[in-house]
Amino acid sequence: MGIRQIRPVNASSRFQTFPDFAEITADRPVKALTKGKKSTGGRNNKGQLTNWFRGGGHKRRYRDIDFKRDKHGIPGRVATIEYDPNRSARIALVVYADGEKRYILAPQGLQVGASVMAGEGSEVNVGNALPLRLIPLGTMVHNIELKQGKGGQMVRSAGAAAQLMAKEGDYAQVKLPSGEVRRVHIDCYATVGQVGNIDHENVSFGKAGRRRWLGRRSHNRAVAMNPVDHPMGGGEGKTSGGRHPCTPWGVPTKGYKTRNNKRTDAMIVRRRNRK
Repeated sequence: MGIRQIRPVNASSRFQTFPDFAEITADRPVKALTKGKKSTGGRNNKGQLTNWFRGGGHKRRYRDIDFKRDKHGIPGRVATIEYDPNRSARIALVVYADGEKRYILAPQGLQVGASVMAGEGSEVNVGNALPLRLIPLGTMVHNIELKQGKGGQMVRSAGAAAQLMAKEGDYAQVKLPSGEVRRVHIDCYATVGQVGNIDHENVSFGKAGRRRWLGRRSHNRAVAMNPVDHPMGGGEGKTSGGRHPCTPWGVPTKGYKTRNNKRTDAMIVRRRNRK
C-alpha cells in the first residue's frame, strides 16, 4: 500500500492524502458474507446517548469476518483482497477446498492465489492460524484469542502485530503493540504475520467533512459549555477551566487510572505505561 496525494486545487485538498488501494482486487463484497449494519448515532439499546459526537456518515454493510479460524486442516486459496469500511485493515476472501468462502483479516504480504490453512498441522507461514504452543518464539502474530475457541480479540487493526516472547507451562507471554506483555494460554489460536494496510496511520484527512463521512461529528470544548453540562463549564467571560481536566461526570483525565478488572490482573506481566 502507498499514500496518494492530489493536486491542491483548493484549500480543503491541500493537505489531503489517500491510500492508493493498489492491493485491492475486488470492488464489491460477496453478498452472502455481508449483512445490514444499523447506525446507532452513539446510542445504546435503551436509546441513551453513551458515545458523544457520533452520527451521520455513509451507510455500510457489515462483512462477516472469520476470527475463529476453525476450519482446521482444510487448505484455502486467497481469491481477492478487499476494502472493509468497518475496520482499518484489509480483508481477504478465502475459498476453501470444500467450496466454502470466508473472509479473514489480510496480513502484510498475503497475495491473491496464496494458500492459507488453520490447525495444528499448518506450517508457520503468513496467514496461517495455529495454537501459540506451535508457533516459534519471536514470531510476529495477530488476531490472538483470549479464550480458547472464542475467536481472535487482540491485535486486529491495520499495521498491528504482537510478538511471542516466551512459553512457561500452560501460558505464553505475548508482547502487544502497546508494549504490554500479557500471558495467554498456549492453546489459544493466533494468526502468523502482521496485519496489512500499514500506512493507514499516515493518511491525512485534510478536512472536517471527510470525518463526517465516517460518522464523526465535531467536538465542542468543555469550557464552552454551561455548568449543567460539564464541570468545566460556565464562568463570567472566557475562562480556561480552573481545575484539572475531567470528563463530564467529574472523572479526572490525562493519566488517571480507571482500570478495574482484578480478574485478569495476574495475566499482565508488564504494564503498557510502565516508565
